[in-house]
Amino acid sequence: MSATQRLWLAACGGVTVLLLALVYAALVYAPTEAQMGPAQRLFYFHVPSAASAGLGFVLVFVGSVQYLRTRNPLWDRLALAGAELGVLFALIVLITGPLWARPVWGVFWKWEPRLTSMLVLFSMYVAYLMLRRYSAVAGRTPRLAAVVGIVAFANVPLVYYSVRLWAEYQQLHPRQVTLAPEMRLTLAVGMVTMLGVFGLLLWLRWQVARTAARVQALQEARHASR
Repeated sequence: MSATQRLWLAACGGVTVLLLALVYAALVYAPTEAQMGPAQRLFYFHVPSAASAGLGFVLVFVGSVQYLRTRNPLWDRLALAGAELGVLFALIVLITGPLWARPVWGVFWKWEPRLTSMLVLFSMYVAYLMLRRYSAVAGRTPRLAAVVGIVAFANVPLVYYSVRLWAEYQQLHPRQVTLAPEMRLTLAVGMVTMLGVFGLLLWLRWQVARTAARVQALQEARHASR
């Protein structure tokens, strides 16, 4: 077994342990919230997923800026991987949020600032991925995508600060949350777990991108030699 394979097995094992710990902490260890009841337990998956989505979009911004500055395709691959993972975790947020809201507030969805801005953010990065996949402008897709990735990032801080910026609107999200010590620990486990899953998926996506780049280079060299 190679060192890479051992590292891969260790990473998978570590993430599996973290996931099991999160499930136990969220369903058993953390106390039931007095007002929201069992539905509040989705909080320990919802918030860490939002943080992981934000990290993915930060990688898109950094990769896009660096690609425009250096034209190094490695930065473009980082931006693509960040966008894919950001969309994945944002989708988890948009699924767990309504499931949490329905038994607590009586509605699956309300057009409040944070929910709306999160949906807009998700849609912008889906459009980013569609641009990369279906753009017909040969050789210019990475540059166009980099511009879109930078512009889309402007919505990330709006999602985070939306509760404060539009406090006059009726919102489902509170400005401040008081958590019991067991809840804070469970949330910390959730953060570590989701970031661990994010890191593992990012590494896998990076390996796929490297392999695809090598295959493309071999194909181009083969065609050039004919």
